[in-house]
Amino acid sequence: MASSVMRKVALRNLAAHKVRLVLTVLSVVLGTAFISGSFVFTDTLQSTFDGIFANQAQGVDVRVSGKEQQSLGVPLDVVDKIAATDGVRTVAPSVNGPVVLLENGHAVQTGGAPSWGQSYLPPDQAVAKPDPFVAGGPPTAPFQVAINSGGADKAGLHVGDHTKVLIPSKGTIDVTVSGIYEPASNTGGFVGVLFDDTQARQLFTDGQHVAYVDIAVKPGVKADDLRDSLAKALPDYKVQNGDQVREEMKEQLGNALKFINYFLLAFGSIALLVGTFIIYNTFSMLVAQRLRELALLRAVGASRGQISRSVVGESFIVGLIGSLLGLAAGVGLAFGLSAVLNAFSLGLPTGTMSLEPRTVLVALGVGVVVTVASAYAPARRAAKVPPVEAMREGASSAGDSLRVRTIIGAVLAVAGVVLVVLGARGTGGNAAAVVGIGAAALIFAVLFASPALSRPVLEVLSVLVRPFGPIGRMARNNAIRNPRRTAATAFALTLGLMLVSAIGILGSSAKASVSDLVDKGVKADYILAGPPGGLISVPLAATDTVKQVPGVKDVVAFHGLIVKVDGKQVVGTAPDAPMNTVLKYDMVQGNDTLGDDGVLVSETFATDHNWKAGQHVEVTSMDGKKYPVTVSGVYKDTPLLQAMVAPMSLYDKVVPVSYQSSFVVLIAAQPGADLKAMRTDLEKATAQYVIVQVQDRDDYKGAQGKQINTLLAILYGLLALAVVIAILGIVNTLALSVVERRREIGMLRAVGMQRPQVRRSIYLESMLIAIFGAVVGVILGIGLGIGFLRTLKDLGLATIAIPWTQIVLMLLASGVVGVLAALWPAIRAARTPPLAAIADL
Repeated sequence: MASSVMRKVALRNLAAHKVRLVLTVLSVVLGTAFISGSFVFTDTLQSTFDGIFANQAQGVDVRVSGKEQQSLGVPLDVVDKIAATDGVRTVAPSVNGPVVLLENGHAVQTGGAPSWGQSYLPPDQAVAKPDPFVAGGPPTAPFQVAINSGGADKAGLHVGDHTKVLIPSKGTIDVTVSGIYEPASNTGGFVGVLFDDTQARQLFTDGQHVAYVDIAVKPGVKADDLRDSLAKALPDYKVQNGDQVREEMKEQLGNALKFINYFLLAFGSIALLVGTFIIYNTFSMLVAQRLRELALLRAVGASRGQISRSVVGESFIVGLIGSLLGLAAGVGLAFGLSAVLNAFSLGLPTGTMSLEPRTVLVALGVGVVVTVASAYAPARRAAKVPPVEAMREGASSAGDSLRVRTIIGAVLAVAGVVLVVLGARGTGGNAAAVVGIGAAALIFAVLFASPALSRPVLEVLSVLVRPFGPIGRMARNNAIRNPRRTAATAFALTLGLMLVSAIGILGSSAKASVSDLVDKGVKADYILAGPPGGLISVPLAATDTVKQVPGVKDVVAFHGLIVKVDGKQVVGTAPDAPMNTVLKYDMVQGNDTLGDDGVLVSETFATDHNWKAGQHVEVTSMDGKKYPVTVSGVYKDTPLLQAMVAPMSLYDKVVPVSYQSSFVVLIAAQPGADLKAMRTDLEKATAQYVIVQVQDRDDYKGAQGKQINTLLAILYGLLALAVVIAILGIVNTLALSVVERRREIGMLRAVGMQRPQVRRSIYLESMLIAIFGAVVGVILGIGLGIGFLRTLKDLGLATIAIPWTQIVLMLLASGVVGVLAALWPAIRAARTPPLAAIADL
């Protein structure tokens, strides 16, 4: 019976304060929406790609390929060996590689989806189920191509049209569209170009390897039996049945989507964390305002447990409603995100939104648990207040001593600073982890100590409201009056702006580091680069083309390669000419002459592997072949070069033809050359390659800066949710504060205070709280940002740049946000009827 009464009390209390309920629920909605939206978005992508992969390798009984993705593939003699194996009915060697489809001198944009060329085999030679043609037919001769329907639509191509295709390792070729085929699944921005098998081998292979071999078994032979026998006969190759091929594709994509999911969930968690403090603050104020009501319940027989459960029950209802609405909003958020990405032609496949039971359970569980946990401490505090004490005047404003929590905060602050300083002295993952632990300690230090910190900081900030005279003093006094509430309200904004400041420093320092690196390390006058973030770099043929441009003195193309040393992959660089003509670097051992079998290694790599100049060592290709090389020299670590610099002779041996391209080409001009005219000539000479961009050093720095800005925009956009929740917290706190101070405001109105003055005092109070939170957040963000940057020196982030303009604008914006957040509470306060407010008990 008593429990039923308390439930009714809780429900009626919620119904009686609808605005407060909406604001509190909204905090839960925003956090859970982000989390559920993250799951729905990635689950939808996974489901769509699963449908695509389910149609891959259909009809393939066994596939043989290289063990590593960057391997040369399967040698032709091994293909012959497979064909002669008992139980094999048909072998279908396949070759492929990246291409760029051109139309009217422009590259067909895929939005990041693959643009792939592949050999076409007639049905009597193929093993996999062929895609149907919707127009024309397959290529039957060199310089004929068939294009997937999505790619043809993007390019506006039809059967019989003439166009061009760019192959990075071979250059541009003229082709005729023989047909258009329809893939089994919607593949987003994917562009697929089918070539005659003979020409495909010329374009994508070295004439001695194929990418993989599909196999069909003879009638009566089990695919798994043939797979097992081939695996024993070919231990150096990957042998799979069709199901394993499809599962591997799904697993690779799943790993990529996990990163996206974790990335989005991290920001959703930040939003929920910010919401936690708002919910805690809200229920703390509610309990303080309802002490008399709760005391009356105690007086008429309600136990401490019933009072506590009543408050927790209210929080459960808030959490449940917020979670359900957040789940629905999350589906809408995922739909909107997909629509935005498709609007920007990012090449993602489309599919039906996928709402998994796990998503529902996580959204409801997280939302309810966070809300109940946030309200638990206020609920316990409500149950412990003696009835008689709570009925006394002013009980609602009483507070416990801040001494204990301030001491805890001070200890955590000292520990946090020590850890950040210690971690900043090193580099790498361990150092970053130490800084991360120190950052957590500092965040908790601010959480514990900010009530005590708020008074002196607000006293300093009160200079901003002095011009407003008595109204300004009243706003300052109201902000200082309840330091716990002020600190809890400001902390949400502190957390958001701490992250924004740290990320801003990271981005600003990254751009400054790139600028310093180019200015100090690059001697070239011009740079050839591929599209930003593109899957295809500068075609090999572009190097020879620009050598013919008048005024050009030195041209050095840099290529990427991967080898193994001591069983671990090493990313290296292969220049096609002496690189000291276009780059500045310091040798610490030996010399920088590569020859045909020499390598250069960085100082760190040499130390880790105990390599020295003149030493004979071995590197292993991704195919497992060992190549003897000599360490010609050791250079001082520089982000301009990878851990190893190898000769082109090694590059040609270990990198498949289809993957060969230059990631950058550096060009030095002859002394006295007209650089402006030379740039014009370079642009004309490389126009045939379409994707190649001619840049001077400033252009190159600007292009890198744009990529950094794009990443920052994404991060800021994700953090904006946490800031929005923090703003809602200020609105909520001020609205509840107005209710709490109803009698006080009525008294002020009765003695002559005007409505505009009431509104102004609320505006100024909110502004002070917002700026207090922003100042603490910015200081914390700057310190932690610098600490983390120190650990990244080995990655080239050696220059620390603090974006002071951005920080000042953030502080100003915080003040404006504080005023805007106070608009509704201030209007509500100004409308308080003086006599009715004074008459309230």
